[in-house]
Amino acid sequence: MKVILKADVKGLGKKGELVNASDGYARNFLLPKNLAAPADAQNVTEMKNAAASKQFKYDTEKAEAQANADRLKDQVLEFKAKAGAGGNMFGSVTSKDIAQKIRSDYNIGVDKRKISVSDIKAFGTYNATVKLFQGVETTVKVKVTEE
Repeated sequence: MKVILKADVKGLGKKGELVNASDGYARNFLLPKNLAAPADAQNVTEMKNAAASKQFKYDTEKAEAQANADRLKDQVLEFKAKAGAGGNMFGSVTSKDIAQKIRSDYNIGVDKRKISVSDIKAFGTYNATVKLFQGVETTVKVKVTEE
């Protein structure tokens, strides 16, 4: 009997898959416990529509992330920091600061954990890698100058 799994079933398949299960197993275990639905025309169509919707959403988000990556590519984010008597910088510029700057200047929401740069504790220009989506990343320049 062909069934569509509503949840992961060990030894049979993952949620959303169309699998062939023995008649007794399907009727006595999978269907009563609501782990599967019979693979009739309506359920198969719903499964295909759900898969197409999920793929469309993924493609849309990836395209948007790629567009944002193109906008951010090789941009220079400028930060001003106070300096001490010896010319040393007070504090540091962190990935949180970079994420806030990207959000305010370019209106692109970036999680601070998706920015890979070590804490910047001296004046100069540094490169930071920003991951916007799975497989989509870009590099921005971080320039720290004295106030």
